[in-house]
Amino acid sequence: MSFEDFARAIASPELKHIAQHWDERRGLREMPSWDDIRPSQIAAQLPYLWVYKYDRATDTFTGRLAGDRIEHVFAKSFRGTPMTELYPPKDYPRLFARTKRVACEPALFLGRGMVFSHVDHFGQGERIMMPLADDGVLGDGVLGATLYDSVGGIPAAGQSEDESWFSL
Repeated sequence: MSFEDFARAIASPELKHIAQHWDERRGLREMPSWDDIRPSQIAAQLPYLWVYKYDRATDTFTGRLAGDRIEHVFAKSFRGTPMTELYPPKDYPRLFARTKRVACEPALFLGRGMVFSHVDHFGQGERIMMPLADDGVLGDGVLGATLYDSVGGIPAAGQSEDESWFSL
């Protein structure tokens, strides 16, 4: 599957706009760099945006940026925070593996359903993740966005995020 398949599969106009911006900014390269992204062109979607920087030498992700709706979920600053400090230990291995696959394969990710359950916050919606690369080839970051509606109470057991993967 290709970027075009990924873009067609996205239901949310807001997330589709971010994906189209990512595609436009990469030009003829496999993926854009963080510096290629133009926040002014996705200003209405910034509250849902989040970005990780990936360090291959240490095999770690560090938060680079998160919009208001995302920081609200974490109840702490995302910027400069290691991914290990953002998620509960039980969730971290799965989330790290998924994020690393996006950055290193590289791949495009689309999730739907229960997109987060964190610090007594629960959200139903849609999420996208796309790789970033300073050199346009070797993934060193992830640009993501999560559009969600808060869900009151504790969700029913078995509710999860349905994952779809797309190759570049």
